[in-house]
Amino acid sequence: MKDQVVLNVGSPERFWSVSIVGAVSPPGGDVADPVTVATLNIVQVYWSLDKKLAQRKHFPSINWISSNSNYELILEPFFNNFNPLFIENKNLFKKILQDEDDLSEVVQLIGKDSLSEDQKLVLDIAKVIKDEFLAQNGTTDYDYFCPLSKSTGMLNMIAGYFNLAMRTIKEGTGENKKTWQHIKLKSIEHWNAIHKLKFLEPKKPDEEFNKLFADKMKKIDETFKNNF
Repeated sequence: MKDQVVLNVGSPERFWSVSIVGAVSPPGGDVADPVTVATLNIVQVYWSLDKKLAQRKHFPSINWISSNSNYELILEPFFNNFNPLFIENKNLFKKILQDEDDLSEVVQLIGKDSLSEDQKLVLDIAKVIKDEFLAQNGTTDYDYFCPLSKSTGMLNMIAGYFNLAMRTIKEGTGENKKTWQHIKLKSIEHWNAIHKLKFLEPKKPDEEFNKLFADKMKKIDETFKNNF
C-alpha cells in the first residue's frame, strides 16, 4: 500500500490522499517472482496473506513473519515522539513471534512440556500477541478501529509484563527458581487483564488511555516487586 497526498484542482483548495494497493498472486506463492518484486519496489510494503490464518478465522489474515515494510526506519522518529518505547517493544514482539514460529516444530515433535520455562513464556505471550493484539473484529463496537494511543498502550503493557516475567525466570536459581506457571498464578490478575485490553472503548481521549495504561503498568511492577 502506498499513500500519497494530492492537491485537488479547483476552488477551494483542498488536499486528499490516494491509497495504492498492488495485489499479486505469484505462482506457487513464490515471493521472489519478478512481478511480486516489481510491485514491492513500487508500493514499498508487502502484506503476505495467509490462507491458514483465514481458515482459523484470524483477521486480518496477514502473516507477521513474511510481511514487511520499507517505511519502518522512516517512521521511527514519529513513533518515538509519540511513545519512546514503541520501537523497542515492536522489535520485541517481532522477536517473540519469530521465536514462537521456531519453537512450534519442536512442540509438535516432543510436546510443550519439554520446553524450558522461558520458552513456555514465549509461547504463551506469542498467543496473546496474535489473538489479542494482531487479530481484529471490525464488526464490534470495541474493535472496529484502534487509535494509536490504545495500540501503543497495549504494546507497552504486554511487553512490560513479558519482560518482568522473563527477568524473574532468568534470575531464579536453586531454591529461588520460578516456573512460568508459578509466575502466572502469582500475577493472574494482570495476566487476565492483558486478555481484556482489546475490549477497551476506542473513543477514549489519548490522555485517558495514557493514564489508564500507566496505572495498569504501575500495578504490574508492584506485583512483581512484592511477590518475586
